[in-house]
Amino acid sequence: MIGWLKRLIAGAPTVRPPVPVLTDALDAEPVIVSSGAVPAPLHAALIDRHFYALLADGAQGEGSAALERAILDEMARLVQHPYSAAGLVPRVPAVIPQLLASLRDDTLSGADLARQVAQDVVLVAEVIREANSPYYRPATPVKTIESAVMLLGLNGLRMLLARVAFRPVIGIQSGRFARQVAPLVWTQSEQCALAASILAGGLDANAFDAYLAGLMHNIGLIVAFRVIDRIMPAGGRALSAATLPDSPAFCASLLEQARALSSTIAAEWNFPAPVVSAIATPRATPLGLALALGDRMAKLRMLVDGGVFAREAALAGLDTSLWRCFDQLQPRDA
Repeated sequence: MIGWLKRLIAGAPTVRPPVPVLTDALDAEPVIVSSGAVPAPLHAALIDRHFYALLADGAQGEGSAALERAILDEMARLVQHPYSAAGLVPRVPAVIPQLLASLRDDTLSGADLARQVAQDVVLVAEVIREANSPYYRPATPVKTIESAVMLLGLNGLRMLLARVAFRPVIGIQSGRFARQVAPLVWTQSEQCALAASILAGGLDANAFDAYLAGLMHNIGLIVAFRVIDRIMPAGGRALSAATLPDSPAFCASLLEQARALSSTIAAEWNFPAPVVSAIATPRATPLGLALALGDRMAKLRMLVDGGVFAREAALAGLDTSLWRCFDQLQPRDA
């Protein structure tokens, strides 16, 4: 099966038509956009705070300065020792970075692909489910592997296979807090990857690299909660009564350290340099900007779905292309 996976994932990305995006949407301070008087976008820091609270699910509370420092110090140490950090999460299957280095091959026909996918019953179910998702919106339900492969195309199949490979890396965790946040972190990763790939075309960025960066950018966050699980009991608290530190400074620092850690682990796992750079320095490159905007839209989608913000308030002041992107990030089971 690895042979045909190489041909699928290493192929050239589908080129999307350019779409305008609001780069100022990521500024720390709210920005008034367009020619009329419109509401300012939400603060990025406010979005992150609410996202952290969503992950904590009521378990956050006032923590000691010593506890916060112990967590952040360990995160800083892991950034300098990516091998140790990578050991705290299941390793992404080696096939992914290997496939990215493979020669590009666009010679496979749809019929060839359908026959090869049909050999794996798990992939058949995933491909048909993907073809019927809100992102593709088929006119009639897709029921055969041939129709599904034709609808998804090479790039759609590459993205699906990458997602299948990443799911156990993020979604299967041990420890109270890591296990609690894993499903939500995986949902955000999926939606970020999709949003980043949608926006990449308008930014002259590689759509599949944007998708990989979206899947990879939360690895450090999972490690952060593994660190919290290790440190919290050591503080002398019963695990059932432990609460996550909740100060704004801690939240901002934790997410920043998690992002840096994601980048170092991506490098440790031999991901392409543009993907590593996009995670490390969002907005510094077109790919980094696609990732940063995708991350914002995915968080807003989850916060709106969770009842934290109304849709109009979440998207106030943003470019219409971002509204369209937001609406494509419906839950996969919707």
